[in-house]
Amino acid sequence: MRIIDADVHLAPIKEQGIDASIETTIMKMDRAKVDQALVWLIPPYLRYIDDSNAYIYKATQKYPDRFLGFGWADPNLGVDKAIDSVKKCIYEYGFHGVKLNGAQNSYYIDNPEYAPVVEEIAKTKKALAFHVGADAFEFTHPFRVKKIAKAYPEMKILVAHMGGVGHADLTDAMIEVAQECPNIMLIGSMVRTKAIWKAIEQLGADRVCYGSDTPFDIMHACVGKYKALIEDLPADDQVKIMGGNLLKTLGL
Repeated sequence: MRIIDADVHLAPIKEQGIDASIETTIMKMDRAKVDQALVWLIPPYLRYIDDSNAYIYKATQKYPDRFLGFGWADPNLGVDKAIDSVKKCIYEYGFHGVKLNGAQNSYYIDNPEYAPVVEEIAKTKKALAFHVGADAFEFTHPFRVKKIAKAYPEMKILVAHMGGVGHADLTDAMIEVAQECPNIMLIGSMVRTKAIWKAIEQLGADRVCYGSDTPFDIMHACVGKYKALIEDLPADDQVKIMGGNLLKTLGL
């Protein structure tokens, strides 16, 4: 079974003792027997976004068969600047989409002033990703994701953490939103196992992706957790969750 991790962070420098370098991540993938990983930057200090996106590009060039690149934009740095980031990530770097992280970059993801950034991502026909966890949950609450998903029904939206990460737990709200919005794909990274299983039960095996949130969790342990969780599902469903759904979402 081909395994693709849908939530992996890379960084060119160590922050707080965390090594998320290209080579260290490849070693982790090899140990976990992960074939490919969707990679984006670690939530950065503001000055590092461009450098970090460039590092993701470097990773995809060095290991094109292992890394699926995904960009990052921050509307707080200016809408025009964020749009430029989107264009560079998609058209120059060839990334599969762009992530907006209102929690770490401190903005409401449905802020009307930032709508042109979402519109630009939609124009590229690539995927949009959100961090949706309980940390700074007002910025990224599932109802805000719903507004965007409804406004752009043709755009594929990846939701990392599916409302988990911390307290209060918003996984139920995120699952309810996903039930209404078929263009949303949930990434069950850094989230309770029961919540992942509930999403599979209520949405089906077509709507959930395996993810680890490496380096913030242990990749090989996450793979083992998922394999144990879904071992009684039909083989086709296991293949979808462990990588097939992500490939379909990205149009690969």
